[in-house]
Amino acid sequence: MNFPAPPEWEVATFSMPWFAGMMELFGGALIVLGLFTRPVAFLLSGLMASAYFIAHAPQNFYPILSGR
Repeated sequence: MNFPAPPEWEVATFSMPWFAGMMELFGGALIVLGLFTRPVAFLLSGLMASAYFIAHAPQNFYPILSGR
């Protein structure tokens, strides 16, 4: 009997989703604090661009039509 139940959304450490989550967590905190906003925004925009090309672009150019 597994109590408490393990979370179903576990992400392997040092995987691509883990790195994206860490970048969003710490980058978002830096932007909220107003520290290093330009370089952090540049890095996070690159992260979002790569996520678009990995997840949405193969199905359709427009994300709303990609079915994800």
